[in-house]
Amino acid sequence: MRNLLLLLAIIFLAVACKSKSGKKQEEPLVTINNTVDSALIKQQRDSVLLSLTNEVLTVIKHTKYDSLALFIHPVEGVRFSPNAFIDTASNVLFTAEAFKKEVQAKKQRKITWGDYDGSGDPISKTIDEYFKVFVYDVDFLLPETRKVNEFIGGSNSQNNLLVVYDGYDFTESHFSGFDKKFDGMDWRSLRLVFKMKDGKYFLVGVIHDEWTI
Repeated sequence: MRNLLLLLAIIFLAVACKSKSGKKQEEPLVTINNTVDSALIKQQRDSVLLSLTNEVLTVIKHTKYDSLALFIHPVEGVRFSPNAFIDTASNVLFTAEAFKKEVQAKKQRKITWGDYDGSGDPISKTIDEYFKVFVYDVDFLLPETRKVNEFIGGSNSQNNLLVVYDGYDFTESHFSGFDKKFDGMDWRSLRLVFKMKDGKYFLVGVIHDEWTI
């Protein structure tokens, strides 16, 4: 009887040690797998957003605004902001249908897009005029740098993108400057904000940024 109890005690200790040993080996494997999965998802998301940014900027560069309407979010529409601070009260918000109707008009009307940073004067321009100054004023299709969900340029205008578009994804296309005499003060950035609907990303924000007085 005494030998039987001793044998049972040895078996119990062996099983317990094996169980603990197995648990220690499994825990880091789960962490590693989660890290790999997260990195893969981020890589796939970034690839899609960068590709979509190229498509949008190609359309804008060639002023094919009818086609740009196809990228606009079907529910939220798209807001155009002439500087880093997104003014939800004054910045123009278009539905895809309204934007397409505007660009197809025989004569484009003047629209107030917001205010000039510094002077506070209203920005009154047609879509064509606005895009040449506050969207595609430099060749953003071939930027010096482009990142996903990371800011590159920073001016004295308040950047409230993460507040207005909380949880959304964005890309930033950036030039650090063009003329050495300005010592980088002539930098430019264009941020495109996207939101997913039914498994597809759509454009919800176009934000131009540069150094302002």
